[in-house]
Amino acid sequence: MKIIHTGDWHIGKIVNEFSMIEDQKYVLNKLIELIKKEKPDVLIIAGDIYDRSIPPVEAVELLNETLKRILIENKVKIVAISGNHDSGERLAFGSEILEREGLYIAGVLEEDIKVVNLKDKNEEVNFYLIPYVDPAVIRKRYNDSNIRSHNDAMKAIISRIEEKFNRDSTNIIVAHGYVTGKREEAINSEDEDKYKIAEIQTSDSERPLSIGGTDLIDGEVFKSFDYVALGHLHGRQKVGREGIRYSGSLLKYSFSEVNHKKGVTIIETKENKKLIIRQEEIKPLREMRIIKGPIEELIKVAKNEDSTCEDYIQAILTDEGELLDPIGKLRSVYPNIMLLKREERKSIGESATAASEGYRNKSEIDLFKEYYDSLGDGEFTKEKETIIKDVINEVLRKEEF
Repeated sequence: MKIIHTGDWHIGKIVNEFSMIEDQKYVLNKLIELIKKEKPDVLIIAGDIYDRSIPPVEAVELLNETLKRILIENKVKIVAISGNHDSGERLAFGSEILEREGLYIAGVLEEDIKVVNLKDKNEEVNFYLIPYVDPAVIRKRYNDSNIRSHNDAMKAIISRIEEKFNRDSTNIIVAHGYVTGKREEAINSEDEDKYKIAEIQTSDSERPLSIGGTDLIDGEVFKSFDYVALGHLHGRQKVGREGIRYSGSLLKYSFSEVNHKKGVTIIETKENKKLIIRQEEIKPLREMRIIKGPIEELIKVAKNEDSTCEDYIQAILTDEGELLDPIGKLRSVYPNIMLLKREERKSIGESATAASEGYRNKSEIDLFKEYYDSLGDGEFTKEKETIIKDVINEVLRKEEF
């Protein structure tokens, strides 16, 4: 059986006040082209199908059109779960009727975890669909006061699944959250960045699920499963073994993702539960890039790069002094510029606002040079020195009267 693993479509997302609908329509068309080429049996969507619980009309229309083309035109079954951005109840509406067409959606957590049993020739594959749910909901659902974290909740869910487990079949989990092979190290670390200790590659566009590392799930919880199709992290990555993976998002949704390769993970199940796993990249309509340099140089470069000027841009300007309407000038050549920053040339030390040792024996201009070196922007040129000397002299003359 051939399976395509995707996740984190975030249909309807707005990035830095730019709607991503056009880009999402383009990349979903590319996904359908890939489906026509690969001819998979199943498509997985591992949560965050929409970007918000009440999606805009154009997002709903795009999802409906996409699912119709995958299900009806290409005869590919879909298994999907809700993520932390979705409204599980809205996604689950009419799901029993839609199953007749091969669309299986787990939007809310039921007493028994939804399992989709699919057969291909002599092979049987079970898909266990675990929608994103807050641990407090699972604690109440299972009447288990010991469930305090996402890890506790997942362990409780998995233990119930394993009670009715057929280990001879290929078993696949679809889930949404932070999964790591180093949960204990991260939880016990005094470092505030628990995800770094957990060796999870996060992005600025992901929404934290809780604080203090209580959202981390131990990858060992899934040891009984042949493949774990995860959503939530936007960078594609594996967790420990080959069979626990994030497919990553289909598009870049923050400038922390500029070096990501976006696409899907393809899994082929073979005899003896062997898996062949590979990744396919999907090129977007527009890239997301960071450019840096003096404004005039960036404008000059843009005029020679017609093919990339439509990209989403974060510009870091290295110019000294004030600039007149820099965003307007850049937008004339980079119409989709999202962010504009000035380069931070010098960091401010702990004693940057205090005079250095021996200040009583230094002249006013020497003291100002020290101050400028610690906080200033650019070189302290002779021209600047002359201006400051004139200002100091003027101030001192006024003090004499």
